[in-house]
Amino acid sequence: MVGEGRWLWPTFALPGVVWLIVLFVTPLYAILAMAMGTSDPIFGDTLPVWNPLHWNYATFGDVLNELFTGQLGVVFLRTLVYVAVATALSLLIGYPVAYYVARHAGRFRVLLLLLIIAPFWINYLMRMLAWVNLLSTDGYVNQILMFTGILDAPREWLVGKPETVILGLVYGYVPFLILPLFAALDRIDPRVIEAARDLGASPAQAFYRVTLPLSSQGMLAGCVIITLPMFGDYYTATLLS
Repeated sequence: MVGEGRWLWPTFALPGVVWLIVLFVTPLYAILAMAMGTSDPIFGDTLPVWNPLHWNYATFGDVLNELFTGQLGVVFLRTLVYVAVATALSLLIGYPVAYYVARHAGRFRVLLLLLIIAPFWINYLMRMLAWVNLLSTDGYVNQILMFTGILDAPREWLVGKPETVILGLVYGYVPFLILPLFAALDRIDPRVIEAARDLGASPAQAFYRVTLPLSSQGMLAGCVIITLPMFGDYYTATLLS
């Protein structure tokens, strides 16, 4: 029985390991083979080199040089700034929402959670296209701003505006941040907060010294979940800029 139990959990883990190898490790290795490959002398196409012993590291060095000194570096830095600002704004928006749903929503908790996950039922590309219609020259945003007198003429929101791209990123990914935050806040025992209050802590002190540290893992998990796909979000940057 002991010998059988020793192989039980590795057997359960095998499908997941195979899944990661096929869908993560293999594509990553293919990218490295392309980056370390050679160029076709006739057509100029990149030819992958699958044997690591024959990799052309000079090609990879050219990529790194372009990343740090060329136009590619400017694009990477701009992307990094957009993602950092969007992640910070998502955290500022998502944490109060998750806190309210976890601690104060009461009987409306299920309804609010359904509203949070409702955007997942709509294709991400369709949601971004909706923002294109809203932010177009004759869209509702410009119409409302001109009607209220904030703008005298329509503004081109979709022509290289960083704030528009950041808005799209925050809108698209903040629900992914709220869910792990809600799970972390919901697991906090209310008696711990009551004990802090009994020991003389004010509501603000109890939040900063008890609730915030205990929910830090949820914040970290949520930020990682949204930051990584933001870096590769091609649709938002293309449609809203």
